Amino acid sequence: MPGLILSAPASGSGKTTVTLGLLRALARQGRLVRGAKSGPDYIDPRFHEAACGAPCPNLDAWAMTPDRLAQLAAGPGMLLIEGAMGLFDGAPPEGRGATADLARHLSLPVILVIDAARMAQSVAAIVAGFAAHDPDVTVAGVILNRVGSARHERMLRAALAPLGLPVLGALPRDSGLAHPSRHLGLVQAGERPDLAAFLDRAADAVERHVDIDALLALASPLPKVPPARPVPPPAQRLAIASDAAFAFAYPHQLADWRAGGAEITPFSPLNDDPVPAADLVILPGGYPELYAGRLAANARFLTSLRQAATTAQVYGECGGYMVLGEALTDADGHVHRMAGLLRLETSFAERRLHLGYRTLTASDGPFPGRHAAHEFHYATTLRADGSPLFDATDAEGTPLAPMGLLQGRVSGSFAHLIEPRR
Repeated sequence: MPGLILSAPASGSGKTTVTLGLLRALARQGRLVRGAKSGPDYIDPRFHEAACGAPCPNLDAWAMTPDRLAQLAAGPGMLLIEGAMGLFDGAPPEGRGATADLARHLSLPVILVIDAARMAQSVAAIVAGFAAHDPDVTVAGVILNRVGSARHERMLRAALAPLGLPVLGALPRDSGLAHPSRHLGLVQAGERPDLAAFLDRAADAVERHVDIDALLALASPLPKVPPARPVPPPAQRLAIASDAAFAFAYPHQLADWRAGGAEITPFSPLNDDPVPAADLVILPGGYPELYAGRLAANARFLTSLRQAATTAQVYGECGGYMVLGEALTDADGHVHRMAGLLRLETSFAERRLHLGYRTLTASDGPFPGRHAAHEFHYATTLRADGSPLFDATDAEGTPLAPMGLLQGRVSGSFAHLIEPRR
């Protein structure tokens, strides 16, 4: 079970496109290949799965133990891990949780994807600096991206030659490989009708311009898999919203809960599905603000959700939390009535970024105890009345204001839970 990590000096270097092209190319060639994503990301993994047909786990070196990372990384065939941000970028103050941490924990080499569009000989200084920065992180090769011409490629290769690192490929600029984006990242894979054509175009570019066999030869074995310790489910019967508005659920959590004997029933609020019978109803995060009018009009869903709250626990994360509130104001300033199960009003009319890892502690609700979590949203809280759900600290352990609300059987917050803190 060999593996490689694809990282970059900074976000926006094109590592997602390169990773997707490699996954698609290898899958088309009939090779067994899987993708994984570093850090808390709900969107890129679904592109990985579409590219190669294999499940894509999140590997979060801030939230997960080395044993947990090894367990989630295990599987058949080649594993290509896509990094997040720059190689050494992580949580403050020392960068914990960076892609470099994955390289250390899993003892895997790194292929550096360089956006060469606006540089020539300076590429050597960048690559040399990254290769020498940490002796425990091995930069094994380079892929040049957004190269302007054959002459440009020759200049870049000549500058890199004295470093002795293999240049595994040079991908030309191609506006057809740009991703449409949204405020939390890429537009979701399921929303792109041209997804198959896009993935094939990326694979075609990789096959023409990257030495795939040389790249695979640099892979290293994954670490031995320790005994699994799955997280027990929060309830026996779980009803989990799942559609374009509520797509942000971590597969590793669902797999743990199934392994613990939980019965998981998905349903679609966007389709006005009634909430299935359950002990715990979960509304994950996603993009409810894009569908707020439709959700507000789906009386069967909302009525059944309110009814479910009389007999079962109901929990919402981020977007799901907003839908449990009384009102959601969209980006155009239109106010939409939501479920009214929490005394909460939120708005996208004035966007403000909330971003960072969190450690949360709850004494009540469906997820008691300490949890590693993350927060990433642009919504503004206009009103939140009631008992908070979580005590919170940031990645540095600095206390934050309590997060979320707990009202009877209903609870939620803007945070996304990743792992219990054991």
